[in-house]
Parts: sequence; structure tokens; C-alpha cells
Amino acid sequence: MDTAQQEATARARELQRSWYGEPLGALFRRLIDDLGLNQARLAAVLGLSAPMLSQLMSGQRAKIGNPAVVQRVQALQELAGQVADGSVSAAEATDRMDEIKKSQGGSVLTASSQTTTSGAPTVRRVVREIQSLLRSVAAAGDIIDAADSLAPAHPELAEFLRVYGAGRTADAVAHYEAHQN
Repeated sequence: MDTAQQEATARARELQRSWYGEPLGALFRRLIDDLGLNQARLAAVLGLSAPMLSQLMSGQRAKIGNPAVVQRVQALQELAGQVADGSVSAAEATDRMDEIKKSQGGSVLTASSQTTTSGAPTVRRVVREIQSLLRSVAAAGDIIDAADSLAPAHPELAEFLRVYGAGRTADAVAHYEAHQN
């Protein structure tokens, strides 16, 4: 790989970090390990071609262009957490991956496979949906610039943009929970 390609790959991985919280290669490798998948199965569940998945993982391509795919990634992350904490068995995870594969994206408020047993969407899921939406329309740096512009007149809105548009999911979950009542 020549220097220009290395710089482009580094730039793409940095963009991925700002958009998705980490480079997609690391995120996808963790999903593969946590859910016992191979790259071909992960690509199929996400609705990506194997070459596209490879390009995203290697940093040859920076952004997932389809919002439904981003939502499937988030659903798989949530599922991996549930497998890790023992609340979902391996057999249930396989069934859930089939549901995720069929999902077309859309609102977390109507997707029953993405809700808790009480029927309410999880806080983390709602937060990830908000983050995904913001990050699909602008890069983290642009969101920060917009927040800085809004801060003098609308500090609460600026904080919202910073936390959800460019912050960590854990911080956004804390913000969400603090503003529910």
C-alpha cells in the first residue's frame, strides 16, 4: 500500500470513529467473535455484499450509505450484549439475526424485535437511533460546529447535539435518562 492509500485509509478510519464510535473493522470483528459469525454471514445479516463489508472493515470505504444497514449494525451490537450477559441464548440469537436480516430499518417505536419484554424500546436502543440519525446527516465535526453556533442562544439544544451527535453512547444514555422526568 503506498503512502496516499495509507493516508486515505487512516482518514477513513478516523471518520468511522467519529461516525460510529470506532473503526468499523474493530466493530465488525467484535460482532463476528461475539456472535460466532464469519464475514459472509455478517454481510448477509447486514444486507451488504461481502466486498462492501471488506472495504468498510479495511478502511477503503468510510461510510455505510444505507441507514437500514446502520440500524442492523446497532441491532447486532445490542444482540451481542444480550448474548454476553446471558439474557439471550445462542439459539435465540440465531433466530434474532434472521429477524434483523429481514428488517428494513424504521422507527424503534414500532419494531417489536427491538423492544424489551414489556414492549418498551430500550433506552440504549433509542439513544443509538438518535445518534444514527444525527450521524447520517452530518459528520461529528460539523455537528460540533453547529452546536458551537447554537450555544449562545440555545445551550440545551447545543448540548443535545454535542452529546448525541458526537459523544459516546454511554454519555448519551446518561443524558437521556437524566432528562426523562
